[in-house]
Amino acid sequence: MELIINGETKEVPPNITVEKLLEREEVEMPQYVSVQLNDSFVERELFTDTELKPGDRVDFLYYMGGGSEEELPPEEVERYSRQLILKEVGLKGQLKLRQSSVLIVGAGGLGSPAAFYLAAAGVGKIGLIDYDKVELHNLQRQILYTTQDVGRFKVEAALEKLKELNSDVEIVTYRDKFSADNALDILKDYQFVIDATDGFDSKFLINDACYFAGKPFIHAGILRFEGQTITVIPGVTTCYRCIFPAPPPPGAVPSCAQAGILGILGGIIGTIEAAEAIKYFLGEGDLLLNRLLYFNAKEMHYHAVNTSRSPSCPLCGENPSITELDEENVVCHSAEGETGESS
Repeated sequence: MELIINGETKEVPPNITVEKLLEREEVEMPQYVSVQLNDSFVERELFTDTELKPGDRVDFLYYMGGGSEEELPPEEVERYSRQLILKEVGLKGQLKLRQSSVLIVGAGGLGSPAAFYLAAAGVGKIGLIDYDKVELHNLQRQILYTTQDVGRFKVEAALEKLKELNSDVEIVTYRDKFSADNALDILKDYQFVIDATDGFDSKFLINDACYFAGKPFIHAGILRFEGQTITVIPGVTTCYRCIFPAPPPPGAVPSCAQAGILGILGGIIGTIEAAEAIKYFLGEGDLLLNRLLYFNAKEMHYHAVNTSRSPSCPLCGENPSITELDEENVVCHSAEGETGESS
């Protein structure tokens, strides 16, 4: 009969058990292999008695750590099974995620999906900084919150939702504004930063702070039907100021409150931000380095604009004028009624 074993169709004897299949496939150290049959895990003590049927899909999940002393408990193997199957992840990659840390600046339309998927993926430590309270109009796009959360501080409501999703992840919250006074102190505890803000002052501050702290980050912005994002390795790749040297004059560019926004854009761009963070930790795939990814939901069109470091960049150029983190370098007053902290 035919079985689908780790994605490959193979011919095996009829009435074969999981235990016999492990022997037939010459699986090394079967006592350290988890087996998924179709969509369910087979308990180890049932390997001997579980017979396979024609067409069954069987996946062997191996501990891939190069002899690492650290292992995943069985419940985490099951939780992350779909990731562990990927050769780019495996046990080694999952342990990398567990040991990783991300700071998300802004817990709104971009921060909500980014935080959800990073927690679901098992990133070990997630920091959330935001000083806003949940408002009814947020619920159109900020999926961390429900109607019952209106009036609560976002980081408090977000903490509850993320711990319900994955209690193994450490969630650190900062009910504060990300500023020049606290940025470097906060950043020292994280390996990667996600810009999930909607204010230009915050975006320029994140860029500058990450440059001086030497922290990789991903920028993103969304408005109307459009979004954009780019990953930055400070001092190595294009930074935000290489593309946009200084904040625009107040009122020159409309805010989401003035121009509107398709709520699902936060989900599309925010999950791209989360994907870039995960790829960075795993060391897999091509990051959006020196590439500004632009997305238009109305036309359903993606394209990437190739960029390069600017010799005249005021921050990372040949003769920088910005030599320390200073609030004066990022001044851009938000539109009335907008906090500029989360989209």
